[in-house]
Amino acid sequence: MRRTPVYIACSPRPGVGKTLIARLLTEFQKLQKGAVTAFDINLREPSLLDYQPRHTETAEISDTHGQMVLMDRLIVNDGIPKIVDLGFHAFDDFFKMIDEIGFMKEADRRNVDPIVLFIPDATRPSSQAWTMLRTTFPRRALIPVNNEHVLWGETLPMFTEVRSLKVAALPAFLKSIVGRTTFSFTDYLRSTKDNSSELHQWIRANYLHFREIELNLMLHKL
Repeated sequence: MRRTPVYIACSPRPGVGKTLIARLLTEFQKLQKGAVTAFDINLREPSLLDYQPRHTETAEISDTHGQMVLMDRLIVNDGIPKIVDLGFHAFDDFFKMIDEIGFMKEADRRNVDPIVLFIPDATRPSSQAWTMLRTTFPRRALIPVNNEHVLWGETLPMFTEVRSLKVAALPAFLKSIVGRTTFSFTDYLRSTKDNSSELHQWIRANYLHFREIELNLMLHKL
């Protein structure tokens, strides 16, 4: 039976690498499935639309019409993975909307699999947001992302409860390279001749993490 994943990259805090995760995931899904649709809910730049204009649409949830348009797109079981780059300004309103409309029950009925990639920092708002999400999403659908650029090796309490996705820190010069709006992770993997380079290994490791998430989800649904 066909199932469609909906990935929500989010954080209640700015500057934690949320759009980087959404970029990686968008390119990975395009590589794996041949098609992907991404939605950008951000007020500040750079955002996913700047990096993936061919696969990304802007979305608005400040009014009922915008909410309905977005939810209608996310709830479709068409086999095309969906990625949501959720800006911190819209974090509370988005998940309040999810709860009010019963999105999780409808998604399950239609064989759509929401997966939250939650990128925290070591602040109280992150801890409070995590607690809130635990009441809405099942454990398998809620994945904390340990971004070493943000946490610098610190282990948060939430990471002791569930398995996290670890994103290693890159040196400053490599970080500046991947920060360019013209940079493509998949194109780099295909074009580089040095498979042992740090950037090649970093991209490959993150793609393997995403593949593992998919396999775990598939095993649960069998």
